[in-house]
Amino acid sequence: MKTIILASQSPRRREICAQLGIPFTVCPAQSEAPFDPTLSPQEAVKAIARSKAEEIAATHPGEVVLGSDTVVAIDGVILGKPKTEADAAAMLRSLSGRTHQVLTGVWVVDEDGNGDGFTSVASVKFADMSDADIAAYIATGEPMDKAGAYGVQGIGARYIEGIMGDFYTVMGLPASTWRFLQVRFGKNF
Repeated sequence: MKTIILASQSPRRREICAQLGIPFTVCPAQSEAPFDPTLSPQEAVKAIARSKAEEIAATHPGEVVLGSDTVVAIDGVILGKPKTEADAAAMLRSLSGRTHQVLTGVWVVDEDGNGDGFTSVASVKFADMSDADIAAYIATGEPMDKAGAYGVQGIGARYIEGIMGDFYTVMGLPASTWRFLQVRFGKNF
């Protein structure tokens, strides 16, 4: 199997690659393309993943590079990572008792510099959260570095009533990435 370069510092993406049996090294992208509001959320998140993969591929010619990005969307509005606890509280209030989408874009650049990617979308049903629930969850610190202000793989799982789609999309890297690598880039993955 070929070793890929994962253009991400996310511990969740490293965990998923290891679980899927994708051999990898880590070289995080240092910059991120701005979210293009003229694109659909599906295309925009894939474009960000592409920018990460291409940044690392430019300095690692002849290597296979995987870039990924995840966003949370509700009512057509993209929720980023909260900048303050007040941002986190507002995001969690907007998700409380509702279903939202989590979109993860994936882009792979092969040894020859050719790239391809896809976007995986999952719908997540959030439980009702009281103000006390929100304050207690924010006090854990977990929401502060997560898109949409929650982590499905952590304490935030308490508030998930259901997921329609790939759990790993919500976590940050779709399980279908392994199959995509095989089909698109050869059986060496």
